[in-house]
Amino acid sequence: MSRYITRLRMRRAYKWNGRSVSKDRKLKRQYYESMSISVEGKTEDVTVSLGQYILIEGDDDDNPFVAQLLKLYTDGKKKTAVVQWFVRMCEVPQNKRKLLGRDPHPQEIFFYQDHSCDDEVDGETILGAVQVGIYVPVEDPFPKGKSKGILFVKLLWDTKSFRALDPELMQPPQSSKSPPPSSRGPQTRALPTPDLSVMKRAMSGILTRGSMSTGKMSSSEAESLHSASKLSAAKALSAKRRSRAVSGPHVRKKLDLCSECHTAPATPRTPRHVTPSIPSRSAPARKPGNVLEEARARLHVSSVPESLPCREQEFQDIYNFVESKVIDGTGGCMYISGVPGTGKTATVHEVIRSLQQSAEQDEIPHFRFIEINGMKMTDPHQAHVQILQKLTDQKATPDHAAALLEKRFSAPAPKKETTVLLVDELDLLWTRKQNVMYNLFDWPTRRNARLVVLTIANTMDLPERIMINRVASRLGLTRMSFQPYTFKQLQQIITSRLNRVKAFEEDALQLVSRKVAALSGDARRCLDICRRATEICEHSGSQKSSSGLVGMSHVMEALDEMFSSSYIAAIRCASVQEQLFLRAVIAEFRRLGLEEATFQQVFVQHQALCRVEGLQPVNVSEGLTVCQRLGSCRLLLLEGSRLDLFLRIRLNVSQDDVLYALKAD
Repeated sequence: MSRYITRLRMRRAYKWNGRSVSKDRKLKRQYYESMSISVEGKTEDVTVSLGQYILIEGDDDDNPFVAQLLKLYTDGKKKTAVVQWFVRMCEVPQNKRKLLGRDPHPQEIFFYQDHSCDDEVDGETILGAVQVGIYVPVEDPFPKGKSKGILFVKLLWDTKSFRALDPELMQPPQSSKSPPPSSRGPQTRALPTPDLSVMKRAMSGILTRGSMSTGKMSSSEAESLHSASKLSAAKALSAKRRSRAVSGPHVRKKLDLCSECHTAPATPRTPRHVTPSIPSRSAPARKPGNVLEEARARLHVSSVPESLPCREQEFQDIYNFVESKVIDGTGGCMYISGVPGTGKTATVHEVIRSLQQSAEQDEIPHFRFIEINGMKMTDPHQAHVQILQKLTDQKATPDHAAALLEKRFSAPAPKKETTVLLVDELDLLWTRKQNVMYNLFDWPTRRNARLVVLTIANTMDLPERIMINRVASRLGLTRMSFQPYTFKQLQQIITSRLNRVKAFEEDALQLVSRKVAALSGDARRCLDICRRATEICEHSGSQKSSSGLVGMSHVMEALDEMFSSSYIAAIRCASVQEQLFLRAVIAEFRRLGLEEATFQQVFVQHQALCRVEGLQPVNVSEGLTVCQRLGSCRLLLLEGSRLDLFLRIRLNVSQDDVLYALKAD
């Protein structure tokens, strides 16, 4: 289609042909039947009329957008065109092109049916007319010997499949000489055009929403991006073309964000429809120089492993649960518990990634995945706000968001699509009335909700300890418990991450695994210790082992550093009552399943521990004194505004460090 290449190096001017054929006084619009486009350097103008097929400026200069012109109007400020989009095969997402079942014809386009795609574009992005051949039935071959400038339509693309096209859809629109929507008659009234600022906010939500957990764009996101490109192309590229015209007809410029700064001394304008990018490296990233550097990179907690060892059964159970709900179109809830660092969140993310791959291959129905984290919220009621925003891109107050979600999950699910909601750090969403937890567990039980909720917490018996009966009853019996890793499992995790990179002696790996397994079974702590051991080995100099690998001495030094901080030294030097108080804090945290408790709750545990140890229990004033001393050492975080029974207490060190210090003592 060299005839329609859009690398134009000249300016274009647009003007209406004749007088307007109708007016809409309510919307302040004037409708026209045709428009002329004059191109600099050409003697004849190009005319586009209603019903014609046109080319619209897009991101790819060689393949501009194709559309059928339905309406032309102006509101006194700019020219606007209403179009019916067509798509080329290059605009269809890569993972969906195989659904065609054959190789596309070089001149083939597809009727685009997607109600979420905006059909209004800037009239000054129209490049000209294009000839589209007659509709070709599915069973007929494409015509041969036709000009390369002619396009053919045979099928319809609805963002999910290619289907046979109804020939009536290819009929030209009615003339604009018919009465406008606001005139007399029984015709339906045209809806007002949405505000541009609202459309931009909605489009920004479409472009940023999605599955963060997988790091991969889903099919629905790709389609939304395609729709968004059509919406923004008429505006962003129009501005781009006008900036080229200002500098001269023979100069092609790239989009300059500060082009207006040199011509207008006014306040700088914020660029719109610009995708932020990361500057390219001046030099490639440095590759690991030796085996120890390679091992250190592989053992970092942010490094994505090729597989999740030692969690195969948990993975299969969660996968089967979610898959059955998605296929059956029903709702459900699963409570996943386990101590930190046991792979709960990583396993769920891997399950969702595998299910999304199955959905892309049409093995299971498509579903939406959204995730919230209690750690990232200032208030538990913000959960309602985040869920609503990720589902509908709508912002509301917590109470209003809860009401809208209640209405959404009580009515039939839109488009019959299941929603999978992951709620991490569930214990931080606890409130006195427990209304947030109740909603999360109650919505999946609704008949038309089609909602699957996966909740993750650190305490196995959280429902029985802090949930009232009406909340715990909604949770059901579907639970999954992640046990702490054993030393053999930790050793297998490290070995799988190293992946045949020989950097550790076998005894050194076993020592790290046994030490961490005996304390907490936290895989992240194990990885941190191994990484520190590689650094010690690399800079040890004369203390390097004969094999050049990380040995027992390096691991022991890393363990001493990890468990010999100033906090641990302070705990070891604390008095007996202060150490007992720290043990009472941890015991109460584990009883509640939370990371915060009041002084009164901890004091009860402290008195019980005193009796167990054969010591005289302290009174309230003595207990408050002990608590204040620990707070002054920054071992505890205390509420600064009060000093009474309801003083709130948090740990300022990890529970592992406290247990290690007390155990060693």
